[in-house]
Amino acid sequence: QVQLVESGGGLVQAGDSLRLSCVASGGTFGNYRMGWFRQAPGKEREFVASLSWDFRRTNYADSVKGRFTISRDNAKKTVYLQMNSLKPEDTAVYYCAAAHYTDPENYNYWGQGAQVTVSS
Repeated sequence: QVQLVESGGGLVQAGDSLRLSCVASGGTFGNYRMGWFRQAPGKEREFVASLSWDFRRTNYADSVKGRFTISRDNAKKTVYLQMNSLKPEDTAVYYCAAAHYTDPENYNYWGQGAQVTVSS
């Protein structure tokens, strides 16, 4: 099993940048596909980005392509979400999640969430 702890949220203005971090403990970090999701006020949770356990594949929602970058450091057991050119519509609670490589589309482990607020 894996435990995830997020950090790096905050209040920024449109056009600013922000980096979220998610530190994992337990399990074998390299065996998990890592992903980021978000939930805006009054809306359903949506997929943002993911990175495979072997660094070979990334996937991004159309709304964040070209602006967000997902990365990971296996030595530090950390996954990052670099967010550039932030827009007010990016305001949401952001969650990191993990899926074992044997079932990469089933995210069974979740962080507590980090609030990101973007003002216009």
